[in-house]
This record gives sequence, C-alpha cells and structure tokens, in this order.
Amino acid sequence: MRLWWRPSVFTAGVMSSSVCFAQSWNMPVGVTNVSRDIYGLHMTIFWICVVIGVVVFGAMFYSLFRYRHSRGAKAADFHENTKVEILWTVIPVLILVGMAVPATATLKNMYDASDAELDVMVTGQQWRWRYEYLGEDVAFNSSLSTPRSQVTGDEGRGENYLLEVDEPLVLPINRKIRFLMTSDDVIHSWWVPDLAVKQDTIPGFVNENWVRINEPGIYRGQCAELCGIDHGFMPVVVQAMEEEAFDDWLAERKKAAEQEAQGVGREWAMDELMERGESVYASICASCHQPDGQGSPPAFPPLAGNQQLIDDLDWHLDKVINGVSGAAMPAFRNTLNPVEIAAVVTYTQNAWGNDTQEQVQPSSVAEQTDP
Repeated sequence: MRLWWRPSVFTAGVMSSSVCFAQSWNMPVGVTNVSRDIYGLHMTIFWICVVIGVVVFGAMFYSLFRYRHSRGAKAADFHENTKVEILWTVIPVLILVGMAVPATATLKNMYDASDAELDVMVTGQQWRWRYEYLGEDVAFNSSLSTPRSQVTGDEGRGENYLLEVDEPLVLPINRKIRFLMTSDDVIHSWWVPDLAVKQDTIPGFVNENWVRINEPGIYRGQCAELCGIDHGFMPVVVQAMEEEAFDDWLAERKKAAEQEAQGVGREWAMDELMERGESVYASICASCHQPDGQGSPPAFPPLAGNQQLIDDLDWHLDKVINGVSGAAMPAFRNTLNPVEIAAVVTYTQNAWGNDTQEQVQPSSVAEQTDP
C-alpha cells in the first residue's frame, strides 16, 4: 500500500502540470515507478524552494523599498526577539523533515533489489558493455554502431548520433530485474535516465541496482564516468518489450548459444571464419585498431602489415586470449567464446592484405581457454 507522503502521490497535481516542462529541459519523468517517485520528489523540493525564495526575497525587496532612507525611515535598535528566533529555527526544521520523509522512502525503495525475477550481469569494458543473463547461458557485447563516417564528419549525423548500438540490452516490462555491475578495466557508469538507473561499475567490485519497466520502448543512455579517450563512444540502449515477446527472444538467443557451443567441435571453413571474424572485429576491435586495421599508435598498434602478427600465429592468438600485461590490450578469454576468438584471429591474419592463409579452429581455442 502506498503511503500518502510518497512523492508520486504527494505531487500528483504538480506532475500532471509539469510533464511538458520536464520533456523540454527538466529531468525526465521516466518509465518506472522509481523514476516517477524521483521526479515527484524533485518537483516537490523544487516548488518548496521556489516558495521559500519568493517569501524571503519578497520580504527583503519589500523592506528595502518600503523602509528606504530617502523616505525618512530609521532603523529600529533591538538585539533579541525570542519569538522570531524560535520561528526561524522551527520552520526550517519542519521543512527539512517534510522533505526527508519522502526522500528516505524513495531511497529505501531504490536500494531494495530483493525478489528479482531476472538477474543481469553488466560489465563495463573500454569501450563497450557486456550483458550476461545469469542462469540463462545468454551473453553478448553491446558496442557503438554509429558509422565512423558520421564521427569524422564526412556523413550526415542521424537522430541518435552516438546513441546507437549493435546489440541492445533486451528486458521484459512488468518484471523486477536486478543488475549486478562490475568492470574489466577502469571505472565506468551505466546510466539510463528514463529508467532512473545510474550505477558505477568498478573493477574487482560488484554493485547492485534494479529496475521494473512499465512501458515497452527503446531507452537510451551513456557511460557517465570519464573512462578514457573514447568515453563518448560508449552508449547504453535498452529495448523493453512485452513479457511474451521477451520470453520468445530469450529462447531464440539460448538456442543460438547452444548452436554456437556445438560449433566449437566442428571444422570451420575459411570463408565462414572470415565472415564471422569480420563481424566480431567490427564490434570489438575496430574502436581501438580502426576499421581498416591501421590502429592508433602508440597505444593501439596497427594490425594491417604487422609483421609480428603475420609471422607468429601462436603469439597473435595468445595476445587475444590473455591480453598484454601493462598495455591497453585486454584479455578476451572471458569476453569472447572460442568461435569468436578463432574467427577474429583468422580474420586479422588475412584482412587488409595480410593474406597469411592461416586459420584457427574453435576447438584449438577451447583447449587454451577451458579452465
């Protein structure tokens, strides 16, 4: 049962008259009960501050005008007034208590992630997000999909410039979803304003948050922590759908994951590996090493024409699996599956004129990545 002082009830009238105001440059109302409670609390305190400002500045300007020296006013000479001192102590205390009660209720609700119906692990990586549906054997990476031609200014920018991804996080409406959030490298911050979720992802630490979405739709956000040179290229996109549609989507992804796992044991043809590798490279590697393999030296060396990569396949495979200590190259053994690693290594061995004719099979990668 909702209490009378909960912000969403206490400010119902204010909210209905402020929706258009919020849609322009105020904070969004959002599509969750928590986001609406936060917005209601925000507007309640905003109007309290407005009233206080009007009263205080009104009294001040009235006094300056009414009792100005040019009209012959003389200042009163007194030192203490017990009643006034009591009033200016009691009234602010009552105002603060009136704001603290709904704020505390909202904070308690925000931190209560118990009884979730779905758990999603969110992992920040430079510069993408990895989503894992715990207990469902479904995981994928979500990377910026805005074309580089738009970033460099050679092509017109779309409506959702720098807010498009290749794989959105898909969630059901009307279910409580718990987020477990961490990072593989530096501190990131997963932020979607319409969901009222903004949570830091910290290496070696797991934070917790939750959401229950009321309306289907596409909700966009960004990394809100300065996480490196490409911080601005790390968007968040959440696709909320009806529960039945989500169940169908999850079943399809689980089936695809099972087929992928079965593919580890078979022999892949070169053209299959190249096609899959190109997709993986565009999603995972191109942000650092550039779509044409030219890299961004010195942090990200070129792959095109890289003689060490061309001459030593085992060295190349080891760096993709285990990363490079002390450098920006992360380990992908827990991020990509054996098929994806085999495909992207094969692709980079043979793309941009490297043409080594070398190929890696998923089975050999599995031998090196299995615990």
